[in-house]
Amino acid sequence: MNTLNILSGGAAQGLVKSLAPVFRTQTGFDIAGEFGAVGAMADKLRKGTPADIIILTATIVARLSEERLVVPTSIKDVGLVDTALAVRAGDPSIVAKDSASLRAAFLASDAIFVPDTKSSTAGIHVAKVLAQIGIDNEVSDRLRIYPNGTTAMRHMAETDARRPIGCTQATEIIATEGIVLSGSLPPGCDLATMYTAAVTTGTAAAQQAQSLIDLLTAADANELRNHAGFVSRSN
Repeated sequence: MNTLNILSGGAAQGLVKSLAPVFRTQTGFDIAGEFGAVGAMADKLRKGTPADIIILTATIVARLSEERLVVPTSIKDVGLVDTALAVRAGDPSIVAKDSASLRAAFLASDAIFVPDTKSSTAGIHVAKVLAQIGIDNEVSDRLRIYPNGTTAMRHMAETDARRPIGCTQATEIIATEGIVLSGSLPPGCDLATMYTAAVTTGTAAAQQAQSLIDLLTAADANELRNHAGFVSRSN
């Protein structure tokens, strides 16, 4: 079986997994590769990690296009992803309607599960928000930082903390068993990130890579994208 190699932000992992069987039927290719912090994935591509397709933030894809590492005409938006709050299944939901209630929610937790605060989109934003609401120093010892949101959510599902809270991208929350999406961040603290796909200039499977992009962005895949946590720009 031939394999299409992907470097992707963790936000797209659930969607790619859901479309993999259809892609295999259409092309005869399996999908392999890595899902992680977008900055780390971009750096892997720059350092020569084999990849046929990338799915990263629109900003990073534009930069990679300028660096001639992806094919400009292949670039397509997949959808927006909210940075959101998570709780364990069975725990009380957390609703943060404003920055004050978000601050209270973080202060009430005994463990805060987040992705990499230096190279992941959501992690960088969480660090910014904690500083913005004035509790970054107060909760620093409660932060549980992992390489990506999927790993952070998996560890949160298994934690023995009494009142854990997670903050990462909605797609990673939805895709994790034992974790429940508990709402987006409030106005002024919110973040919606556009994820974009592109074929790499180094691929030997450009046709199949473009086919996967077409599948990911097709109108008839809208329900799957919504179920995975993506929203269209018009929403």
